[in-house]
Amino acid sequence: MALWILLGLFLVLQAVIRLAPTDPARWHVDPFAAADPGRRGAKRLLAVPHPPAEALAQIDAVAATWPRTRHIAGSAGEGRMSYVTRSGFWGLPDYTTVAVRPHEAGAELALLARQRFGRGDFGTNAARLRDWIAAAGV
Repeated sequence: MALWILLGLFLVLQAVIRLAPTDPARWHVDPFAAADPGRRGAKRLLAVPHPPAEALAQIDAVAATWPRTRHIAGSAGEGRMSYVTRSGFWGLPDYTTVAVRPHEAGAELALLARQRFGRGDFGTNAARLRDWIAAAGV
């Protein structure tokens, strides 16, 4: 009996996490102005030797092929794009926003990644930002 109760609670928790709606207005924020999320995520600012549109397109190309990641808001024309990436087993959502602006060296990129549930992400968001930057070659 206790096993069935635990299984039921597990399934309810899975449903709450996986079916929780995403509000793009809550997550599609300006990463240049946003505070560092601390243990709940990561923030990176970097100057790149590419035109702004090209730098954003390179990051978007990586995000488009990243496992369990989908675009939720923004556009290249806006200069800001947001994505949700879900963890493999639990399906926990992490939100990443990337923005670009002109800089004397080409462009300045801001990447902001944060979790929705929990107190700390064990470095998952920081690792994703490092991987996206490396894969994009920016």
